[in-house]
Amino acid sequence: MLKRYLVTGLLVWIPLGLTIWVVNFLFTFMDQVLLWLPPAWRPEQWLGFHVPGSGFVIAGAAVLLTGFLAANIIGQRLVLWWESVLGRIPIVSNIYRSVKQVSDTLLSQDGHAFSRAVLVEFPQRGQWAVGFVVGTTGAQISRHLDPQALTVYVPTAPNPTSGYTLIVSPAEVHDVDMSVDDALKFVISMGVVIPQASPIGGHPAVPAAQGLGKA
Repeated sequence: MLKRYLVTGLLVWIPLGLTIWVVNFLFTFMDQVLLWLPPAWRPEQWLGFHVPGSGFVIAGAAVLLTGFLAANIIGQRLVLWWESVLGRIPIVSNIYRSVKQVSDTLLSQDGHAFSRAVLVEFPQRGQWAVGFVVGTTGAQISRHLDPQALTVYVPTAPNPTSGYTLIVSPAEVHDVDMSVDDALKFVISMGVVIPQASPIGGHPAVPAAQGLGKA
């Protein structure tokens, strides 16, 4: 009985403690942004005391201002100039271009990044993994494969930022009844958090995978 109470208490405090730790880490880390400002510009100089999270607010405002400036013609020219400068720096240019290509793909509003969650047989036949359709492969690759081949990203657990990029035929991709967010939760939790079926028909992802495996 005591063990049951102990486990129940841990299930309450561990998520809460980790959440507080992550939030505190983010706010503390973002407060370091204030060190980039001249001492006279820092909020504690105006108010007379340090305000936790002020770095987070200032960083968010800086990102919004940058986006506003980069959305007009003058800002776009400045961005192009800045990218041309970075493109002339050895090593830095390769890193910047690689990171920019990934961020443009993932954050593009009209892109196909992570358009839907699917099941693919991976890493071998009879074993299924949750993946995300990124888009089509393009002419240079599709000419050697199925013209309709899809690029599917299969993340690893519990760190979804690493994974495998697969090129598969549409016939080998099986849609599942879960959103991209729910699929990410399923992967990050190592399968512990099982998404529920949508209210309008469909079946949960896990039974669907079992059914495919038996086929």
